[in-house]
Amino acid sequence: MKSLLIIFYLSFLIYPAEAVTTKMFKVLDTCARYRLGEIDVNEAIEKLKLSNSSTNQPKDLVRKYCSVFTPNEKIEF
Repeated sequence: MKSLLIIFYLSFLIYPAEAVTTKMFKVLDTCARYRLGEIDVNEAIEKLKLSNSSTNQPKDLVRKYCSVFTPNEKIEF
């Protein structure tokens, strides 16, 4: 009985970690597709769920957001 409870609680610890990994993959995938030109700025903003404020250019907004997730700082978006 105790082993079932342990397995039950471990399953709840693994699921949030998987969800975070999935979200990170989606952000990195969207940034890569934008950089390769497969999607445009508006589609990238929609997929990244960013608010398009009137003070920033849409390209600058996506560039700044994606630069946080890139491991190499020399990559230009």
